[in-house]
Amino acid sequence: MFKQLKDNYANWVYVVGGFLLLELFVFNPGLIFSLLVSIGMMYISKKSLQGGIGKILFWVGLLLLIVSILNMITVKIILLTILAYYLFQLFQKKNTTDVIKPIIKDKETETLTEEPIIKKKSLFTNSFYNRNITPDHVYEWNDINIQCGITNTTVDLSYTVLPEGETVIMIKNIVGDVKLYIPYDMEVSINHSVLFGSYHIFGEEEENVWNKNVSIRTANFDQAETRVKIFTTFIAGSLEVKRI
Repeated sequence: MFKQLKDNYANWVYVVGGFLLLELFVFNPGLIFSLLVSIGMMYISKKSLQGGIGKILFWVGLLLLIVSILNMITVKIILLTILAYYLFQLFQKKNTTDVIKPIIKDKETETLTEEPIIKKKSLFTNSFYNRNITPDHVYEWNDINIQCGITNTTVDLSYTVLPEGETVIMIKNIVGDVKLYIPYDMEVSINHSVLFGSYHIFGEEEENVWNKNVSIRTANFDQAETRVKIFTTFIAGSLEVKRI
């Protein structure tokens, strides 16, 4: 059942993605220019400009991006479909009589079937604008998996002790910069995907890259007992990975 739900979800993603690409490249290619201009304005405001001019350029770019997305016919259809679905669910709920049934649990069965779990506090949480930065003092490590809007993220691994095995850092950004500071004795694998931006990974660097995927790992990564896997995905932004 779960596999079927997963397949259905994937099929819907492919269908919606296909319609979006069809609209952008066939029916309304002018939107591509608007999207690139708005993303470029936000990237430049975060990267190069400070003060009032940078803030004005950022918010103008963000407004242009929102307007461009909302002007897409596919997005309008999706929003109307979601609205119709929730209205239908609300109507169904009002016309359904709630039936309350007692739930009887056997204590012995409950003790045997329930699996103990450990819940840890995440270092970062998903955020649209707030900056993410690790503490400048010793802290307890927990794997990072975040999705951000327009923000900068800094991760310093020199103030923590990583567990044996494989540690994962996964950061997805719309617009922003990510800086990762890695101790000299730590083995690392980096997989970076960006639509527009730049990267500086140890000795490798490139400016003004366009629609690129970069995969770099240190020489002894596969043999290391403690190692770090880093996955970063940006629409626009820069990645810096350096030793500290």
